[in-house]
Amino acid sequence: TRLFGQEAAEQAFLDAFTGGRMHHGWLITGPRGVGKATLAWRIARFLLTQPMADDTASGGLFGDAPPAPPRTLDSPADHPVLRRIETGAEPRLFLLRRAWDDERKRLKSVITVDEVRRLKGFFQLSAADGGRRVAIVDSADEMNPSAANALLKLLEEPPEDTTLLLVSHQPS
Repeated sequence: TRLFGQEAAEQAFLDAFTGGRMHHGWLITGPRGVGKATLAWRIARFLLTQPMADDTASGGLFGDAPPAPPRTLDSPADHPVLRRIETGAEPRLFLLRRAWDDERKRLKSVITVDEVRRLKGFFQLSAADGGRRVAIVDSADEMNPSAANALLKLLEEPPEDTTLLLVSHQPS
């Protein structure tokens, strides 16, 4: 849950979030072991625990001042979404990675187009309790060409209130 040495990356994301310039797709790059996946998970937890802008715009039921913008990606430790994320049961979060090969009893060597189609199906469902949805692709480098093309179509026409976090060791 903690990330060290990536304060600039966290701040860049927070600046976009608080400034109303949120992109639907984020490419998180760098060499292996620098915390890209940790950052992606921190962003996912943050997004799924933050109220939507419509919920906070009026300042609450009694016209109170809207809450101050967040200054970190930290989420409240007792938030129910965090427990669901930890158990893999959060319906608004999708993790796209290499699938398990039952026949060979190991992970597949690449992310296939069938896995990306599951992501497309996830986006076609409405969010369980409203709000935003987040998908983490770990890692985009492991997609075969067909999977990459299928993901590109999702990036070109993203569903509303969704964020795709793509982890990549070699973005070229």
